[in-house]
Amino acid sequence: MLRLKDLREDRDLKQEEIAKILNISQTNYSKYELGKINIPISSLKKLAEYYNTSVDYLLGLTSEIKPYPRQK
Repeated sequence: MLRLKDLREDRDLKQEEIAKILNISQTNYSKYELGKINIPISSLKKLAEYYNTSVDYLLGLTSEIKPYPRQK
């Protein structure tokens, strides 16, 4: 998933740092970025919150980087 890599690199972060946030190995996180394995929904939510974007943006379903307004 190219967007994951772009978001991470834009913030000068290493894969190890994001993997730690997700409580997974760097190897598994690398596989997320490469699209070799599917990302669990819980991890997608954490990533969207961390990067202040939407899951749809991470998945390439929208080009709008801003997150949707939260429901009340």
